[in-house]
Amino acid sequence: MALNTRISNIIILLVYASICNAQNEKNIPIGGQKSDGKPLPESLSTKTLLWQVSGNGLEKPSFLYGTIHMLCAEDAVLSDGLKNAIAKSDQVYLEVDMDNLFEMLGTLKNMKMRGDTTLSDLLSKKDYEKVKHYFEEKSSLLPFSMLETYKPFLAAATILESNIECESVPMEQVIMEEAKKNRKSIKGLESMSYQMSIFDSIPYKNQAEQLVQYIDHADNKDDNKEYEELVSAYKKQDLQKLEELTKQTDMGMANYVDLLLYNRNRNWVKKLKTLMQEKSLVIAVGAGHLPGENGVINLLRKAGYTVTPMQNKIRKSTEI
Repeated sequence: MALNTRISNIIILLVYASICNAQNEKNIPIGGQKSDGKPLPESLSTKTLLWQVSGNGLEKPSFLYGTIHMLCAEDAVLSDGLKNAIAKSDQVYLEVDMDNLFEMLGTLKNMKMRGDTTLSDLLSKKDYEKVKHYFEEKSSLLPFSMLETYKPFLAAATILESNIECESVPMEQVIMEEAKKNRKSIKGLESMSYQMSIFDSIPYKNQAEQLVQYIDHADNKDDNKEYEELVSAYKKQDLQKLEELTKQTDMGMANYVDLLLYNRNRNWVKKLKTLMQEKSLVIAVGAGHLPGENGVINLLRKAGYTVTPMQNKIRKSTEI
């Protein structure tokens, strides 16, 4: 599968929450799950997006949940287990505070490349015209005059969003609605400005060249299967598969895994050590941050916490 597809999919899974929990289509319980949020016996086959964090001096447990930043609206449904966790918690923490309109508006300037750089500065005239023609022909939500000033990976992510054949929503939005219903405050583990600054550490020219590659393959259905595979793993709550997909990178993307993923995981866990002492939290971050040796689950365990998989079956309205 093409690198450009992988890059955009990883960005959507891990970072780009402004454009992007469901079960499989038949809603068959995975790993014998029920909908009451009870602990599961942990094994290699355990599949769940919801985990309880306890021990290490915590007076009340907190809950860790894996999100995806872009999912078909009909699949963006919360489990009873997650609803119960939100109801019992004191606060909800997302990667960023998506409820802070002032911060969201302020970060728009941080989506732009530094030094008044534009795509025309980074690409050959032929490639620049190709990108310009693509965005103008597709009539994207943002005018090309604005997009050409954006960090190219962010522009690439808008292409994938436009190729999704359904009305999509971020899982974070659904979680925020449930938090507000329960009168829980919403906070962010990091600022949106910081998230956007991550892309300043990846050479703009590199990003621009990969944007061209993405456009070359944008209408290739085989390449779009990469994202479908990622969403399928998410709906099956298969963190092991999500980790495998995240690691399937080449041509230099592997150089940025620490930047996009592991460094942020370490920063979050350091911050959570203090936050969880003070209050019971629901911590909802991209599912790709959870698994693996450097994932949030393992880092919390290494810090002395007990992290337990919880039942997380989704009940859609058709089942009621």
